[in-house]
Amino acid sequence: MAKIISGLEYSQKVLNDVGEQLKKVKLETPDFNAVLAIVQVGNRSDSNVYIGSKLKKTAEIGAQGMLVKLPETTTQSQLEAEIERLNNDNNVDGIIVQLPLDTTNQIDADSVVDMIHPLKDVDGLTRENAGRLFRGELDKTIFPCTPFGCLYLVQQATGDPNYVSGKNVVVLGRSKIVGSPAASLFMWHHGTTTICHSKTKDIKEQCQKADILIVAIGKKHFVKGDWIKPGAVVIDCGINVEEAHEEGKKNKLFGDVDTEAAKQVAGYITPVPGGVGPMTVAMLIRNTVEQAIRRRLRGGKEGRWSINYLKQSFVSPVPSDIVISRQQVPKNILTLADEVGIMENELDQYGKKKAKVSLEVLKRLEHVKNGKYIVVAGITPTPLGEGKSTTTMGLSQAIGAHLHKNVFACVRQPSQGPTFGIKGGAAGGGYAQCIPMEEFNLHLTGDIHAITAANNLLAAAIDARMFHENTQQDEPLFNRLCPQNKQGVRTMSAVQKRRLSRLGFPAVDDGNQLTPEQRVKWARLNIDPKTITWNRVMDTNDRFLRGIDIGEGPQEKGHTRHTQFDIAVASEIMAILALTNSLADMRDRISKIVVASSKEGEPVTADDLGVTDALTVLMRDTVRPNLMQTLEGTPVFVHAGPFANIAHGQSSILADKVALKLVGENGYVVTEAGFGADIGMEKFFNIKCRYSGLQPSAVVLVATVRALKMHGGGPAVVAGAPLKHEYLDENIELVSAGCDSNLRKQIENARKFGVPVVVCVNRFSTDTEKELQLVVEKAKKHGAHNAVVSEHWAKGGAGALDLAKAVLDATEFKSDFKFLYPLDLPLEEKIATIAREIYGADGIELSPEAKEKLERYTKQGFDKLPICMAKTQYSFTHDPSKKGAPTGFVLPIRDVRASVGAGFIYPLVGEMMTMPGLSTRPCFFDITIDPVTEQIDGLF
Repeated sequence: MAKIISGLEYSQKVLNDVGEQLKKVKLETPDFNAVLAIVQVGNRSDSNVYIGSKLKKTAEIGAQGMLVKLPETTTQSQLEAEIERLNNDNNVDGIIVQLPLDTTNQIDADSVVDMIHPLKDVDGLTRENAGRLFRGELDKTIFPCTPFGCLYLVQQATGDPNYVSGKNVVVLGRSKIVGSPAASLFMWHHGTTTICHSKTKDIKEQCQKADILIVAIGKKHFVKGDWIKPGAVVIDCGINVEEAHEEGKKNKLFGDVDTEAAKQVAGYITPVPGGVGPMTVAMLIRNTVEQAIRRRLRGGKEGRWSINYLKQSFVSPVPSDIVISRQQVPKNILTLADEVGIMENELDQYGKKKAKVSLEVLKRLEHVKNGKYIVVAGITPTPLGEGKSTTTMGLSQAIGAHLHKNVFACVRQPSQGPTFGIKGGAAGGGYAQCIPMEEFNLHLTGDIHAITAANNLLAAAIDARMFHENTQQDEPLFNRLCPQNKQGVRTMSAVQKRRLSRLGFPAVDDGNQLTPEQRVKWARLNIDPKTITWNRVMDTNDRFLRGIDIGEGPQEKGHTRHTQFDIAVASEIMAILALTNSLADMRDRISKIVVASSKEGEPVTADDLGVTDALTVLMRDTVRPNLMQTLEGTPVFVHAGPFANIAHGQSSILADKVALKLVGENGYVVTEAGFGADIGMEKFFNIKCRYSGLQPSAVVLVATVRALKMHGGGPAVVAGAPLKHEYLDENIELVSAGCDSNLRKQIENARKFGVPVVVCVNRFSTDTEKELQLVVEKAKKHGAHNAVVSEHWAKGGAGALDLAKAVLDATEFKSDFKFLYPLDLPLEEKIATIAREIYGADGIELSPEAKEKLERYTKQGFDKLPICMAKTQYSFTHDPSKKGAPTGFVLPIRDVRASVGAGFIYPLVGEMMTMPGLSTRPCFFDITIDPVTEQIDGLF
């Protein structure tokens, strides 16, 4: 007599285990949930019963079920749209479509099911999951619920997880839901599997050979007792309904096996009902919870990424950057995204090598603890640069590809102006680069173009508003700003109502309700042209746009104005992008942009001009970080690129935040601070970390023997001119003097913020061992946590291995991070604090104009903003020729400006160039393209 395999008993065991698993996860992550969405079309009574059972069992184990019920008139496109919505809903972990569909329209159910994202296909029925099961990719497959339940019942009933191995398994039925996937599942558990169906001629004889017989043929009592091998395990998946014809009687359910006859022969058998049916529901819920854990906790809870690192082929001497970049074949961006825990629906591809990443990652991984946060800064540089970007890439390659830790690099997007001017690209260099280099340096995903459009729309709005105010009387001006509809109502838009609120006027829906005085005050901004600070921008070096006259056309009726263009990355909107924490935060910051003052001395904002939401629309896609990779296949976010003088010179807060979640608690994010540490690092701490709420774990301070010789008294280093012999020959005295001045001061500056410092001595071919070791010794003497010579430019990640170990060690020490100044200090004192503490000045000297501006900004309520010093990067002082670490000087502040939207006040120390020019021989002479292969050459 066969043992009855109770599906009710074993399904409850599955649900209990899943419930305990879910409870443990929720203890660690209180906000965690597992959500199953069931899509039903129509109102079939039997479907309602099945759905009710699934929802009930889901709730019993602490998960959440959600019914999406659509009318029977639903069309295929409407159903597909609903599936797509659920695919994109990060709060949904599993999706099933209840079949059959009860619809008056013709719908291809297979096509609809196949639209379900493979990671949410908890029924295991999409072509991708079915294909993976057929190929035996069991670790990447969601098993179909009924076949999975069948396997579990066999294993549990026999008490042997490997019972299937070596057994003859016969499956009656070849349906896509049960028969075919069951055959594959049992085969890949090492059973010898045979599928029988309606055309099988010797079906009885085949059944008699079966050690395990799975029946899903859809015919009542199709399998007889004499078809069964003695001692076989019989799994009956059939459900055949015999309707009751007498009133008060219930319908009866029968399986595909004659149970009473089969019990006399089989070793084990499932009943109907109470056998496979409950297991199907249990496995559905198990799949949902497991997918919720996989989706929501990946990138943090799963620990180390499974990532394919790219090998490099090194050549000496080191070729040009573009040659090295082109020699490496990058991974498809979809592959990289999957490796680092980014879901496919969180990715917008721009070709095959770069993509934008949705901020939904932050919501999905909000429970994950941040990784360690490392900032790369540098000593005061020479005009040739000391390799901060290269170090950022090399360090990331070492941490990831060689130490096998989760790591993200976060860098700024370069302006195309310098790319075609004199500087070239900014993707790192040598064997430590972000690739593809040409895509990194040219257009990327269009963020700078969006900033240009938004900036210039605001500029156009300023001049247009002044023109219309100057050429219209009060009443026509108001009527045109607030036109009357057919009902006679002057409807006000949301942004117009916000201006009413700022003026203290009642929030009316109809402009007719305003008094004549209120109408005039609301309509007239009275911009003082002399106070306009907002310039047009473009992403090209063009010296002839540094000063222009606008309004020269006859239609402008003589309303001319002198103004200028800036390079696009100098726009305050770029700084806003870099400092924003969300799209909503971006809109709020844009609304606060002060473009001028009124003739009454009041600030005029983008919101006053009514353009806030339009600018936000143009900037919508820019808030998403851009994903790329290094030469060794580690991930890079390239996002935002504000100037490092008039702005803070950092990549975006959002990129850092997303990266910190993706790497997880035991991972690392390496970000870069523009210019020398006295500018970039100070702004990173006092501005970026203040707005992000993030605390750095370590500072990497990049130094070179070349720069230290310059600071030690060596001759001037001039871009484009040959280096003097002092830089090519060993000179211990100059190196020592540079260490005791500039390096010492920059280390001291970093330590003022309570963060451990690791000095990276970026090795050049002309450096000697004595010089390098002297820098290491001096750096430690002056307070560095460690100092390491690094050769990442020539050797990639392997060349930065010692650096990576030193940095990781430094992050294990608890940092005592603190800001340099509190925000409630007066603006003048905040400026003086930076000058004294960071630059070594005795104090500051304000020009009359600067004093007037500080008084104005204080009166306007901007005095609680942090300070962003606009100063030369080539010296601690205002004079770029003063090297080392000068003392005894007073820092002159010639002017002060406000970037209220970005959230800082920037004092001007000397003249600041915001529109570069082209040299006699710009880089564009060397940039070419092959029209056949479309290969670009000449970038460097």
